[in-house]
Amino acid sequence: MGGGGFTTGERNAALDRHVLALTGKPIPKICFIPTASGDTRELVLRFRERFGSWPCEPTALSLFHLDESRLDPRGHVLAQDALYVGGGSMRNLLAVWSAHGIEEALRAAWERGAVLAGVSAGAMCWFEGGISRSGGAPAPLSGLGLLSGSLSVHLEGEPERLPAYRQAVASGELPAGYAADDGAGLVFAGTQVEECVGSRAGARVVRVDPDGRGGTVETELPVRLLGATERHWRRLAEAEAISELRELRAGRDRWD
Repeated sequence: MGGGGFTTGERNAALDRHVLALTGKPIPKICFIPTASGDTRELVLRFRERFGSWPCEPTALSLFHLDESRLDPRGHVLAQDALYVGGGSMRNLLAVWSAHGIEEALRAAWERGAVLAGVSAGAMCWFEGGISRSGGAPAPLSGLGLLSGSLSVHLEGEPERLPAYRQAVASGELPAGYAADDGAGLVFAGTQVEECVGSRAGARVVRVDPDGRGGTVETELPVRLLGATERHWRRLAEAEAISELRELRAGRDRWD
């Protein structure tokens, strides 16, 4: 996902729901990994508020607080049906993962059929590279390489990334790839793009290729607007409405 979802406070929950749907499980185990933001408790709270009323088993893996959770990181990752990585610093994310050996566990979980999802840095990390602002100005940065090609995020929200991405692809510093808007995401089946989806009208995904003359060729891809009309998500919406009513009665605030 180029941006959006619960980590940004987006009220439309379609992208987050789609992550669960892709597992094909009636009650999937989903783990949020907020490493890129330094494991901020606010994002963990948003995750639990968003997913806590849905038919799933949500947990969070905070590598900065393993002394509190006492989780075995590798074992916990391998037990999940979906792993959802938050945004922040891609450079720091990869460094911390490397220190804990998490990238090997994520690859193993993916090979066993788990859904790997993420937003911003948590989306670019799966590719060969992306455009990161971890060092200040937008610049190319290598990723894990589970998916071939590259990804740039926040297409319209942070327009300064696109010129850096075009230059990197044109020069060969990054392989050809995609630029995704906030509210838009690419769905891969294995290593092949299956479709692009969005939580709002107008959210774009653009394919960016070198033109062989020092520039790029850009092709806008079709984006399917996600909705909550399917029977499965109608049940979720009903459950969420009941949960919201209970929380309103209790005088609680919700992130979503």
